[in-house]
Order: sequence, then C-alpha cells, then structure tokens
Amino acid sequence: MKITLWSLFGCGLIALHVFINNTIAEKRVIPPEIEIKADANNTFITEDELLYFLKAKGVLFDLQKRSELEIESIEDALLKISQVKTVDVYQYVTGEWKITLELRKPIARIYNTRGDNFYLDEDGVTVSSEASHVARVLIVTGDINDLESSVSVPDIINNDSLISIRRLDDIYRISHYVCNDPLLHSLIGQIHLKKNGDFILVPLVGDQKIIVGSAYSNREVKSKFEKLKIFYNEAMPFEGWDKYSEINLKFEGQIVCKKK
Repeated sequence: MKITLWSLFGCGLIALHVFINNTIAEKRVIPPEIEIKADANNTFITEDELLYFLKAKGVLFDLQKRSELEIESIEDALLKISQVKTVDVYQYVTGEWKITLELRKPIARIYNTRGDNFYLDEDGVTVSSEASHVARVLIVTGDINDLESSVSVPDIINNDSLISIRRLDDIYRISHYVCNDPLLHSLIGQIHLKKNGDFILVPLVGDQKIIVGSAYSNREVKSKFEKLKIFYNEAMPFEGWDKYSEINLKFEGQIVCKKK
C-alpha cells in the first residue's frame, strides 16, 4: 500500500511538472531584463538598439512563444557584434529572462590610409566605428595600412611574419600606456605615424610635437614615456609650455628639445 501510494504521488508530481512546462512553453515571451556593462563615456549600444538588432536577425519577434526562444541563437547573434566582448543570456522558470552584455573598452580610434576608421580596444582587438556612437579616445592617423579586419594585436605579436609588416601592435603599446597613465592621458590627444616609421604625439596643451620614434616593445615605450613624464614634471613648470617646438624621445637616456 505504501509503495503504491508513493508511486502514485511520484507520477502525480511528474505529470504536474510536464503540465506546468507545457503551459509555460505556450506563453508569450516578455521583454528581457537587459544589463550592459560598459565604460560610461563610451557605450556603443543601447537597450533599444540591442532589441532592434535581435529582431532584425530573426531570433526575437512579436507573439513569440517561450518554446521558440532559443538562448544559444541569441548569444551567437550578439557575439557577432564587434563591440561586444562577452554575453550571457538565461531565463527563469517564471518566464522572466535576462541579457547581460560586456562591451569592449576602446582606447584609440585609427584612421588608415584607405580612408577607413575603426577602434582598438584595451585587449588589442579591432572594433567597428558607428556614426551614432563616438568614443572619446586617442586619435591615431598617418601611414597606417592596417584594416578593421586585421588580426588582433596578440596574434601579431606571436607571429614573426606579421610583426614586421603590421603597425597595429606598435599603436597598441603607445595607446595602452597613454590611456593607463593619468598624466599622459590628460595631456596627449593624438598619435601620428610618419612614413619613416616615427610615431609623433600631439599634446592637448602646447603646440610642440613629441617624437617617440619606434615602439617595438613595452620596455622601449615605458622607457621613453618615463623620460617624458620627468620632463613634464620637472622642466616644463620652469621653462613654460610654449618654449619648445619639438621634444625628441628617440635617444636613449636623454631628451633632445628644439626651441621655437
């Protein structure tokens, strides 16, 4: 008798579970809760744009049933957006569901020789530029042949055949250092690459040009910028911001300045 009763109780629970699941599956999909993790000043996509994108891709549509909501398809579609770094989509038994996006953080906007422009993020990955969303980052111009479709900076660094012909890794080293240094980040507005391979910095204060030269390694970039910071902290307050037309960091252990 006990075994029979427990068996019937178990069967009842299973039947109830199946009934609830079938009922929920027939319900309409409600709007998701959306969380976008991004730099406050550089948000590439809004909640409305995200929903519009999913509807355009056909993974979200009007009168959609819960049984028709494909979580993996939504994640795959969102990961194809170059500005998206990570995505997590999940749903609850009650019918609510959530989309969590982490957007890439741009550090530089690159204008190449073909007239195209794109962003470079903090991980060395290229990101598409959108006319509706302009990030406040370093501007990089000059003799740059790299494209948005170029391989990422880590791939260039680990490939001997690419490192000699690409400039994206050099741009990344300079941009990454400047963006992570409070003093330089407040002073430098543009990076320009000359045809001879020299990188030139254009400051926001003063009209002198800062010649960095090459940027083949993190050690080289760090050494040059440490010299520049010493010069800014110890020389500029006494000499004045308008005394020099050129500050040259190319020479090891010294800074060569040219007066106006």
